[in-house]
Amino acid sequence: MSASLKGDRQALQRTMEAIIAKSQRNATRQPELPGLNGQTQSGGENLTKVLPERIAELVYNIPAKRRFDDLFLQPEVVEEVTEFIYEYSHSALLRANSLEPRHTVLLVGPPGNGKTSLAEALATELSLPLLSIRYDAIVDSFLGETSNRLRKLIDYATLNPCVLFFDEFDAVGKERNDPQETGEIKRVVSSLLVQMDHLPSHTLVVCATNHPELLDRAVWRRFELKLDIERPDSSQLKRWFTRFSQSLNSVDLGLTPDEFAEYMAGENMSEVEAFTLDVRRKIILSKGSVTPADAMQHVLTRLKKRPTNNITLPGDHGERISDNQAEARPKRRASNKGTKGAPPKKIPVSKADRTPGK
Repeated sequence: MSASLKGDRQALQRTMEAIIAKSQRNATRQPELPGLNGQTQSGGENLTKVLPERIAELVYNIPAKRRFDDLFLQPEVVEEVTEFIYEYSHSALLRANSLEPRHTVLLVGPPGNGKTSLAEALATELSLPLLSIRYDAIVDSFLGETSNRLRKLIDYATLNPCVLFFDEFDAVGKERNDPQETGEIKRVVSSLLVQMDHLPSHTLVVCATNHPELLDRAVWRRFELKLDIERPDSSQLKRWFTRFSQSLNSVDLGLTPDEFAEYMAGENMSEVEAFTLDVRRKIILSKGSVTPADAMQHVLTRLKKRPTNNITLPGDHGERISDNQAEARPKRRASNKGTKGAPPKKIPVSKADRTPGK
């Protein structure tokens, strides 16, 4: 078979898979109801359907509720994701010009700063179901069984557009040269590489990790978009506080956005969200007996008295360090520039680089 003929057949196969996937996706859409603006409140939730039993036992079918506008991310991340969503939404135009949209995303950063929320937002904005991988159901000690389960999942995703979300991806994407890893984990990595290469572009693969330095070099190169999701900076905290105040009808909270940003400096977004939820709960449960400013001050006082979150990392020989210090340790750089070679292991994670050609 000539190379050109083989290439034509592969292109035809990708086109047919995309057509079948689009027809199935349209079949699951709910009809537009009168009086609605046509935009789904939660694309993933509306598209949630009963999964085949062989697939349901391998994933968590998560209703996607968060929208991209609900997140507070770094400006460069917002720009990258906005372009990614636009690119996927115009995949037909790209395919008409013999191009495929990017569909593999790696999210890197300390815990609690929105990696899972971003995966959910992508599913919502693109009206795709969100399937979170269950490692306990995928990985099996029997030779070859893990690869078979991965193949079942990929076969399903090939014909059913979705977002496959691998949280804590370093658990299965570890460096194969690590002598401490079992043979089955190494087989998982090898199988994952093959499966990712065969997954069509109408299904997204989103992986999140707190430890990019543990990822296998070959796995790292498979991701077309790599983003660093960092702790919120001062401007993000101010915007969060402003929106929170507006949700309470702009009542006096006893703090300015600048003061709030100063109080919450260094916290992850999960802590910031939990803080404002505590304030909201106290206001509601007080039934008007506590002012919003008093509720804010009470939660702030409790925040200052909370115990320090210290952890002991393996290999530290009992040395106790704070989570901030742990995150400052060398990590693998998340970069979208090029695919050749592996990124150095001992360079601090930086903000996502611009994809070439932008």
